[in-house]
Amino acid sequence: MFIRNRIVGTIKKSKLKTTYQNGGLVCELREDMLYVSGSLTIYESAYFSDVIGKTLKSAGQPDITFDLDQLDYIDSAGVMSLYFVKDMLAEGGISADFRGGGESILRKLEIFSPDKVYQTASPVKTGFFEKIGTDVLLFFTDYVFGFILLAANVFYWSVSDLFRPKSRREGEFVNQSIHIGVNATLIVVFLSFVIGYVMALQSSSQLRTFGANIFVVDLIVIAVTSQMGPLITAILVAGRSGSAIAAEIATMKVTTELDALKTMGLNPIRFVVVPKMYACLFTMPFLVILANVAGVLGGALAANIYLDITPEIFFNRAAEVMSNKNLLTSFVKSQVYASIIVLTGSFYGFRVVRGAEGVGKVTTISVVVAITLVILADSLLGLLFY
Repeated sequence: MFIRNRIVGTIKKSKLKTTYQNGGLVCELREDMLYVSGSLTIYESAYFSDVIGKTLKSAGQPDITFDLDQLDYIDSAGVMSLYFVKDMLAEGGISADFRGGGESILRKLEIFSPDKVYQTASPVKTGFFEKIGTDVLLFFTDYVFGFILLAANVFYWSVSDLFRPKSRREGEFVNQSIHIGVNATLIVVFLSFVIGYVMALQSSSQLRTFGANIFVVDLIVIAVTSQMGPLITAILVAGRSGSAIAAEIATMKVTTELDALKTMGLNPIRFVVVPKMYACLFTMPFLVILANVAGVLGGALAANIYLDITPEIFFNRAAEVMSNKNLLTSFVKSQVYASIIVLTGSFYGFRVVRGAEGVGKVTTISVVVAITLVILADSLLGLLFY
């Protein structure tokens, strides 16, 4: 309403010229020349676009030139009104052009010119096979190569800092060991005990049929120590500690803490990831040992209840079945799984985008990918050891 009310202006006619005035704007029309002086701002732009535009359109001139030498001030609304009148005249077949103007006027005409707005080209529709090839190439160049590069950096600094104790943060190794390993002990022991119990329970009915009750000990000891103990421990640590690693690093990136570390000359991988790698590699074997013991105890309980195998018989048979190979397998798997969990959480933590929403997404993806990689590694190690 305010702009509409300002459209009202004065018109002075003479034999040689017609003068239009509104607020601080003065326009003189002399045949095919429009002399614009004063100021053309948001308060005069409506008047200029409506009255002056219609007047020039009905003047009957094939060409109109806007002389801006006497124009003292113009803002973005004034620039748009100039171009609006120019486009309106062009629709009526009248050619319009600008002439003159001070340095400030010309700079604003260039900055706020609608000709500077470029339309975004519509995306080219790709074919099915081209899309698959692009996705595969992006997967290898972005994810696989990025993961390998991160792993190389982490292992380099992990080995290098072993011989540089002063470069490590004091107390951080113990702190991370508590968060990653000690706090996960209860859930690992409980679930391993339940799994060992269920394995013995499910196999007892079949073994009883063939009179092979004693072989439940072989089944539990070998399966738990070489397979289920390390695998269950890795899955639980990936879900519990792996997600925490991804969320912590992602939050540090979103809040620009990683940029602050770089500004202070600190390597984020060395400062943040390496202590977590040390802690996970150190605590994972102990968690696996506890998981193996709990699983065997769960199997012994089920064997005693359903197969009448006393604990003395069970553990004597377990000592005969147990081999160094099974224990070595558990240790090697624990180290491989620990590396996968820390690297996966760190990799997706560094890739976070879009703030808090991105933190939740990369945390979820890191857990899924870490568990998937742990299972794939378990399959490969199973083929290697057996």
